[in-house]
Amino acid sequence: MYPFYNSTKRILFIAALLITAATGFGQSCTPQGDQTAYGTNNVWNAYVYQGVNFNTYKGYVTKGIATNPAFDESFGGDQTNFATNGCSILTDTFSVRFKLTKTFADSNYRFTVGGDDGYRLSLDGGITWVINSWADHGYGTTDYSAHLNGTYNIVLEYYERFGGNRVSFSVIPICTGNGNPATYGGNNIWNGYLYQGVFFDQYRGFITRGNGTSLNFDENWGSTNGTFVTSNCSITTENFSARFRTHTTLSGSYNFTVGADDGYRLSLNGGATWIINKWTGQSYNSTSVTVNNLNGAYDIVLEYFENGGDNRLTFNMTQLAILPVTILDWNAKVINNNDVSLNWKTADAVNFDHFIVQKSNDAQNFRNIAKVAGQSGSQVQTYTYTDQNVNSSKTWYRLAMVDKDGSIRYSAIVAISLQQADAVRIYPTIVENKQVYIESSKKINRAVVELVDMNGRVLKSEQRTLTAGRQLLNLSGIPGSATGSYIIRIIGEENVLVKQPVIIR
Repeated sequence: MYPFYNSTKRILFIAALLITAATGFGQSCTPQGDQTAYGTNNVWNAYVYQGVNFNTYKGYVTKGIATNPAFDESFGGDQTNFATNGCSILTDTFSVRFKLTKTFADSNYRFTVGGDDGYRLSLDGGITWVINSWADHGYGTTDYSAHLNGTYNIVLEYYERFGGNRVSFSVIPICTGNGNPATYGGNNIWNGYLYQGVFFDQYRGFITRGNGTSLNFDENWGSTNGTFVTSNCSITTENFSARFRTHTTLSGSYNFTVGADDGYRLSLNGGATWIINKWTGQSYNSTSVTVNNLNGAYDIVLEYFENGGDNRLTFNMTQLAILPVTILDWNAKVINNNDVSLNWKTADAVNFDHFIVQKSNDAQNFRNIAKVAGQSGSQVQTYTYTDQNVNSSKTWYRLAMVDKDGSIRYSAIVAISLQQADAVRIYPTIVENKQVYIESSKKINRAVVELVDMNGRVLKSEQRTLTAGRQLLNLSGIPGSATGSYIIRIIGEENVLVKQPVIIR
């Protein structure tokens, strides 16, 4: 506890000394122990002193057991007698020096030391202190992590001035991923390196994706908030990140499509620049880009982070062969709320027969929805097709171009989101008075509004009807909604409409 310096406290302390003396504390005794020998086999030698500066040596005790050096000691209580191998002490204004020689296998370790009042920890016999909280204070703990390999002389020092007393110690190995996170995969295989923390904080291990014939994959990490096993350490599937690397040779034009919940980005030059970059908290969406005239070896890097809630990462790469017809323009747009108009222009159609319009709900699997007759010739031709009553929030389209000999080539993929017509946004993102606004472009029935902390816990959930325009969301009075970072998530009848990170001040 915090020190008591008022006169009442000093009177109580003197009274305790007098009572202790009357019960035998002042009797003659001989302290045992040499004050210098280190304990072994996970058992500490703890040398005990009356006085906060190791003033009067009283004797020693041992702490820890053969299988574990951890301990949590409260010395029998406040202002009482504590027996040592030698003399007793009064558990006020005393100090203890713990000593242990311990051999560590080659690994990373986390030390946790706590105390009321001061404590400090050394791994080199007291020459330097890796943990140093040498001051009067209530019980608190401090962590220190280090890579250790060999034998160390550990010293833990502790003092108690007045009031409550407690000192604790523990050390545990930290699981560290194997493999070199800088190594690229090859032969259509990704090396995926996983980290706990959204900024590639703690490396946990690697996985591989791709099947030897294609780099494409769709990963949902097992569950929303569970455990995912890597090469040797597990991660929790909240607040984690991944970096995928592969080395491959490309020639020609390619369409790259990456999707994720939350952030994602793709590089063809080892991460120097990003051809796709949506590095922000968001519900699942995807981005496609076509890169022409690739020729040579490329170091492809795909990065991803998950900040809270759902998680998913997808990658698709398609080589665009020489087309039987030249596409001059190819686009999609929403009309009449839930119809999608597909429009394209062509030129240089030689021995060309027809188009097949294809549709997908995941950018991976396409199905035929229409056949459109084509015209050969060098002149520009204009085509259109309307996909009616689209009911998916995100839809992808491509054209299969069929030549007269039956050969097929594919266009680039275009994507359309009906959320463009039902846009919902949340602002401000820095919340000063626990009030934010939801703005919707149209009325949305039975929307669920959630406030989620960074551990994925839903602090508030309510169903409401969103009117067209702006409405207030009051965050005051929600248990756990203290100052910090959160996510506001709005879920429609079929999908997440928006997931907005906010900071509450």
